[in-house]
Amino acid sequence: MRSALLDHVGRLTDDDLPAYVYDLSGLREHVDRIRAALPDSVQLLYAAKANSDSRVLRTLAGRVDGFEVASGGELRHVRAVAPEVPIAFGGPGKTETELASALQAGVERLHVESEHELRLVTVVLGDGLVDVLLRVNVPVHLGQVALAMGGRPSPFGMDPAQLDRCLEVIAADPRLRLRGLHVHLASGLGAQAQLELVDEVLAWAGHWAHERGISLAEVNVGGGMGVDYADPLQVFDWSAFGAGLKPLMARHPHLTLRVEPGRSVTAYCGWYVTQVLDIKSSRGQTFAVLRGGTHHLRTPAAKQHDQPFEVIPDETWRRPWTRPEARDEPVTLVGQLCTPKDVLARRITVERLRVGDRVAFAMAGAYAWNISHHAFLMHPHPTFHHIDEAETSAAPGTYARPLS
Repeated sequence: MRSALLDHVGRLTDDDLPAYVYDLSGLREHVDRIRAALPDSVQLLYAAKANSDSRVLRTLAGRVDGFEVASGGELRHVRAVAPEVPIAFGGPGKTETELASALQAGVERLHVESEHELRLVTVVLGDGLVDVLLRVNVPVHLGQVALAMGGRPSPFGMDPAQLDRCLEVIAADPRLRLRGLHVHLASGLGAQAQLELVDEVLAWAGHWAHERGISLAEVNVGGGMGVDYADPLQVFDWSAFGAGLKPLMARHPHLTLRVEPGRSVTAYCGWYVTQVLDIKSSRGQTFAVLRGGTHHLRTPAAKQHDQPFEVIPDETWRRPWTRPEARDEPVTLVGQLCTPKDVLARRITVERLRVGDRVAFAMAGAYAWNISHHAFLMHPHPTFHHIDEAETSAAPGTYARPLS
C-alpha cells in the first residue's frame, strides 16, 4: 500500500488537504484473514461506529456476517449503503422512535439494555416478531484495561439480578424471542486476554441459563480487540484467537458465538494526510503547525497517544525567504485549533521536517473523522479518497468532501 499511498498523495493539491485516504484492497485482505481465522461457529459482525464511510461499509458487506449499529442515524445510513446486510441494533438509551424504526427496518437482532427498554419494544412492536439479546454486565474482574464497559458499575447493560424481570416480560409476550446474551465488557485486549474473558463469559452464561431452564442460541461478546498505536506492526493475533476459540466452542456445541469488532478491523486501512504550515520554537521546544488537526482526527486526543506518522518531503518551495525546518530534533505536531489540546503527536524526533512537507498519519481508519468535533472554528472538512487495486478506474483514487 505504501507505494500506492505515496503515488496518490503526490497527486493531491494543497486544496485537497487535509485528506483521508482509505486502502480498500488492504481492508479486504485484512477482514478476509480475520474471517478465515475464526471457527465456523463464530460469526463476525462489524461495529459501524468505528468507521461508517460508505465505501468502507460496501467493502465489508458480504465479508462479514452483519453490521452492528448503535443509533437510528447509523441504522438509516447502513441500510441505505448495504440494504441486504443483517443488522444488530445495540447501544444504550434507545428512543421509542429509534426502536420503531429498527423494527420496521427488520433488524436481525435487538440488543436490549434494560427492562424498561424491553417494555418499550412491546409498545412499538405491533404484530411483528423480534429476536432479542439481553445485554448483561457479567460480574468478572477485568483488571487494567484500556476501556471498561462492564465488570464494574456501568451505564451499559443490566446487572445479572435484573435479567429475571426481562425473562418474565419475554415469557408473557410471544412476539419476543430470546436468542441469548450480549456481553461487551472491555476494549484494548490482546488475544490471550480476550480468550480468557470469552471463556469466563461463556461459563457464566451457561450456568445462568441452566439454572433457569432456558436454552441460549448465541452469546455476543462484542469487540475490544486491541490496537497498538505505539507499534503499528503489532496487530491483534487473530490466528491465535481463532485457534483458542475452537476448544472453547467445543465445550458449547449448540451455541453460536458472535464478535463485533470495529477498531481492529478498519484502523489499519486509513491515513490522514496533511501539510506543514509553520514551524516555530517556544521556550526550547519545537512545534509544527499542520493543516487540520484534532477536529478531523480526534483519536490521539481521545486516547492520549501519539499518532504514528510518516513525513513525505515536498520540494516545491518557491518563497524568497528561508524555509522554516526542524532537523534531528523532537517536534510536537499540532493543528490549527485555538486550544493547547489540539495535538496529534508530542515531541517525536524527526530527521527533517519543513514547511510545505506533507505528513501522513497512519492507523486513521477507525474512530477518527467520525468522532471528531467537525464544526469547531469552521475550518474546511477534509477530502476523502479511496484506493482500490481491484478497480482500475480508481487508479487516481476517488474523493469528495463530506456533506456538512
